[in-house]
Amino acid sequence: MQSNKTCPLVEQYLAYLVTIKGRSKNTILEYRLDLLQFFRFVAGCRGIEYPDFQYAKIEFIQSIRLGDMYAFLAYCQNTLGSSPGTRARKIVSIRQFWKYLKTKAHLIDNNIAEELETPKQPKRMVRCLIL
Repeated sequence: MQSNKTCPLVEQYLAYLVTIKGRSKNTILEYRLDLLQFFRFVAGCRGIEYPDFQYAKIEFIQSIRLGDMYAFLAYCQNTLGSSPGTRARKIVSIRQFWKYLKTKAHLIDNNIAEELETPKQPKRMVRCLIL
């Protein structure tokens, strides 16, 4: 069930991902959490109380800048202790949402999220199975 604390634009985007792109239920859950967490972070930085905040306003989304995105990623790393992989997924969530807003919903003219860079991923050790 959709929470009343969610963003109709995010829900439209997630419906697009399910019906057109065929994304999995887990992907949809993660994208929703990532985007709403990002919006709550930006709102908090601007002194907007989360319970009183209306995520339905495109003006708020249009007011977000690249610096807000990097501040969110720094918060994820330094305060939440998110791994580079988790931060990379959050970047993908944000980037793809902004792409949707520009190319599919036609609600923004400039996709600032294109400029977001992903954090360097640590190299993983290859595990060999010996039978």
